[in-house]
This record gives sequence, structure tokens and C-alpha cells, in this order.
Amino acid sequence: GTLAQPHSFWGMEMGTGCAQTAHSSPFFPILPAPNSKLCPTAAASKLEISMPAVVEAEIGGTARIECNFYIPENASYTYIDWFYVDRSNRQVRLYHVTASGVLEDDTDYKGRLSLGEDKALSLSSVTVQDARTFVCQVGAGSYGVGENSTELSVYSELPAHPNPCSQLSLPPQIAKCLSRNSFPPPNITWHKNGEQLHPRENQVTMQSTLTRESSGLYTVSSTLYAPVTREDRHSRYHCTVHYWLRGQRHALQSRGVKVNIFYPTEHLKLQVVSSSALVKEGDNVTLVCKADGNPPPVFSFFKKNLDEWQDLSSLAEPDSGVLNLHDVNKSSSGTYRCQSLDLDDMSQKEEDVDLVVNYIEGVRVKMEPSSTLREGDSVTLSCDAHSPVALNYHWSDGKGRKVADGNQLFLPNLTIETSETFSCKVMAPSVPGLEQSKQVSMAVEGKPRIVAISSPLYVRQDEVVNLTCKAIAFPRPTVQWSINGTAHEYMDNQHITSNLTVRVSHDLLQEGARCRVSNRLGVSEKHIQLLDQKSTTESQGVIIVAIIVAILVVAVLGAVIYFLHKKGKIPCGRAGKQDITKPEARKDKIVVEVKSDKLSEEAGLLQGANGERRAAADQVGPSAGRRP
Repeated sequence: GTLAQPHSFWGMEMGTGCAQTAHSSPFFPILPAPNSKLCPTAAASKLEISMPAVVEAEIGGTARIECNFYIPENASYTYIDWFYVDRSNRQVRLYHVTASGVLEDDTDYKGRLSLGEDKALSLSSVTVQDARTFVCQVGAGSYGVGENSTELSVYSELPAHPNPCSQLSLPPQIAKCLSRNSFPPPNITWHKNGEQLHPRENQVTMQSTLTRESSGLYTVSSTLYAPVTREDRHSRYHCTVHYWLRGQRHALQSRGVKVNIFYPTEHLKLQVVSSSALVKEGDNVTLVCKADGNPPPVFSFFKKNLDEWQDLSSLAEPDSGVLNLHDVNKSSSGTYRCQSLDLDDMSQKEEDVDLVVNYIEGVRVKMEPSSTLREGDSVTLSCDAHSPVALNYHWSDGKGRKVADGNQLFLPNLTIETSETFSCKVMAPSVPGLEQSKQVSMAVEGKPRIVAISSPLYVRQDEVVNLTCKAIAFPRPTVQWSINGTAHEYMDNQHITSNLTVRVSHDLLQEGARCRVSNRLGVSEKHIQLLDQKSTTESQGVIIVAIIVAILVVAVLGAVIYFLHKKGKIPCGRAGKQDITKPEARKDKIVVEVKSDKLSEEAGLLQGANGERRAAADQVGPSAGRRP
């Protein structure tokens, strides 16, 4: 058994509205549609009028409603009147047709109606409001007056579900079940959410057909008609085929299907979707409007400006119920409205939501006192801003280093070095990421101070050198040199650097150079000393030679003492010490005097370097030359 869901929502094919006679099976009786109309027979003896029960038309299309009638003995009609039934259930005439002509009444339909040669009514540019009952009334003289009606159903793309006020008694078709090549013929049952359905008048109907194929096997189909509600949108239907095989009863179950149910919107929801819980300036915000109707209604968006509503639908994504707001700011705050329109019954729903955009504005820094600042003064910087939420304040210097918290920064005993840019950062702790900054530049005036010079500078005569003088001052000072040369100046904040390129002369070596820095607050001056690099090198060479000679003398002297000690010439112990310290006691011994006086040693080294040596006898006494 297979289960096939029909393509038409109505579950029945529309034609003349006549039910044809069909053979029935003891297993599956074929029932005519409850609201169909019987076709007139040749034996009819009175006026008969036949019309389709329902005519479907697409919005914007043309609906054609036929009115077929039979008058005994081929008699002619006296008149034909067309009516529609208004909301008050009152018939309003559209046309009056007689043998002499056609009269169209002045109604809202005028201009969209026309009559065919067969007196069928055609309605062009069909709208949702045209979904109503149309009546055809025929007068036939002595045969009386007869009338019949057709319900015009309007749909958009797909057929719409029946209007609640429709006079149709046949519930909508749910699904069709088909079983092929069975013998004996099987039986088909229907189930909803696992529970078996049973026929009930005007509620649940199961129409079945039995076809015997040329092979002798049977094909059975069953169509389920049942009323549905909004709650059935999640229901699942399936059919079960019951058949006999080898004397035993078996059942084959189909897959379950869900029914696409059309129903109007009952609840509308509008919500603000943002990357953060609290919306701040610069965020992207999405307004999402959701409805519980099927198909979804048409959405429109509005924003309240004073007493008027501004239409924002052109900014929304088509047919999505989504409105994107990019880079919101303070003016984006306000009340937004989503409005839904169900094209089926033209009903509307509205839902409002308030959007609050948190912001910081009017950040400013005030300096007290605001007059010119001098070294030694004190200053207070105050930072203020406006926001609907609480704010915190942080201060940082020009290098980004944090210096203080709070909306005030107090700077005592100012110096020229204090002259820089301070930044006040305003933050909202309750709204992460919401912050703004304001900078203020502060200049402290002071007389010049020379902070660096290239002195002493080792040079050679006739060499080209650079003399450097660096100072700090504000206002910008003037740098003057005591000698002529090529000067280059560089400014870095409150620091000024002057480089003077000169050729070294004899006078420059003797006198040096002077750097003079001045502004309207004072003067600073320093001397740069230049030293002859050649003389310095020679002096250094003499000192090095003297040191080497001293080292050699000490080494030789140490070797002599060590040699004499090994030969036993120098006794050890206290007696030996006395002999060494008292040369008079033993005239046959060599006495060596070691002096550690640094000044005498250095003088001896310098004398040795100049070639002036004294005799050994002068150094060790009169007995130094005798050997034992």
C-alpha cells in the first residue's frame, strides 16, 4: 500500500458539480459528494438549474461561473438575473437579462463583470473580497422561477483553505491511499497520530474505489476527508492495508504524512536581537517579527516619531519579517512597530517594542586655572560627559600610561617636562564596550635649562667635528654659539637640540666653545672643552711603558728573593727576620729592603722611563756589593 498526498487542497476535482452514477462494491461503496448537484434527466418535468458548487480563481485572474438550466418542452426563459450575497446575507443584483437586452446594475463590480453568449458570468481582476456566493435566477413563465448558487473561492498561488463561512459540507481532503495487485480485495483503514479514524457525518469521510484489472487482481484506493484545525499542523496521518494471505490476515502500514494547514495569525512577536544584552552606539541591531499563521503574513515595520509613524518597510528584508539597523546611535532609540497582514482574511496584528541605545556624548575637559602655566604652578583637570547610565573616568598620559582614576586630575609643582598630552577616557561599566576619550594638551612655561653637551670632546687640530648642545625650555628658545660654524636645530616636544659643525683650530683647542640658550624667561649657558687627542695619546703611552717596567722590576726582584731562599742564604723563622731587618748584626749577609710606598714606586718608574737610573749601591747600601 502507498500513501499519496493530493496536490489540490480541496480534495476534489471541480467540474459541473454533478454527481455521476457509479457502481458500488460491497466492500467499498462509492459516495457522491454531499454538496454536489444532480444533473437534469431527459424525463424532468420542471425547471432545473445546474451550477458548480465551488469555482476557484487566483487573485488577479478571471473567474467564470456557469449557469446551466433546463426548461421543459424547450420553452424559452423570461429573464435571467445574476446576484451576489453581501456580508449581510442580502442578495444584490448584478445583471437583468431579457429577450430585449441586458441591463447591468450599478454596483461595486461594475467594470469588472461581463456575460458570455451562454449567459455565464465572468469576473476579472479577482480580489480577496470577491470570495462570496453568486446566485443565478431564471424565470420561465408558467414553469416558475428557479435559482442555484456557486461559492467563489479565491487563492494566491496555492488554493486557500475554505472560508469559515463557507457552505461546503465536505471537509478537506487529507490524503489518498492506493493498493495495487491484491486478491482478494484488501480493506484500508486510516489513522491519525496512531489512532484509527472512523467515518462521521460531515466530519470524517473515507471515499473508496475498487478496480478489477485485466489480470484479475484488484486495485483499491481510499481518500480521507477530515476537518483540520491549527492544532493539527503537527499531526501525522497514515493508512493501513489489511489483506488475506494463505488464510491469515496481514496488515501493511504506509509512511506518515503531515498536512499543510492554512490558518490565520493569532499571535505576533517582535523582539530586538543584538550582539550584546545592552545596545550601545555603533552596534548593529536586528528587529525580528514572528507570526504563528500559515502561510506567513505580510510584514510591515514602523518607527514612532512624535505623534506619527514612519514607514520603514523599504529597509526590511522582503517577506522575511526582519529589519536590520546598522551602526545605531542616540536617534535610533524609540518605539518600533511590526504589523502583519493576512491576505486570506485581510486581518491585521500589531506588536510594539522599545529600542534603547546607550550612548556617551558631550565629553569635555576643563583646566583650572585656565591661564598660562609656569614652572612650580599646580593645575586641576576636570572631565565631564553625559549619558543615561553611570560613568567611570580614567586618566592617562601621552604614552598611554594610567595616571589616575576619577573625573579630576590634580598636578602639583609643574615643570617643563610636565608639558604633554593627557587623555580622559569615559566608560560605562554597565554597558561593555561603551567608551569615549578626550585629549587635552598642557604647556608649562619655563626658562631654558641645558641638559646635555658634548664635553669634554677629544679632537685633532684641523679635524671637522660636531658640537652638541641640548636644552629644555618653553616658549621655544634661541641657541647661540660663541664660535662660527654651521648649525642645525631639532625640536622634540619641549626639547631643542643644536648641532654645530666646525673645523678645529688652535684657538678652539685653547679656548673651547660656549653654548647659550635663551628665551624671554631667562638664559642658560655652558662651556664645551676640547682636548688634543695626540697629546693625550702620548701621555697614555708613557704611562703604559712605566707600568710594564714596574712589573718587570717586581718580577726580577721576586725571582732573586726566591733563588736566595732556595740556596739557604735567607734564614727562615724569627732569627731570619731579625737578620733581614737588622743588617748590622751580620755584616756578611745581603740585606734587601722592599718598599711598598706607591708614590716612591711610581716616581722610580717615571725616572726609569726617562733613562735616569741610580746605582745599585745607592739603593741597597754600602755592603750590597760584597759577596760572602
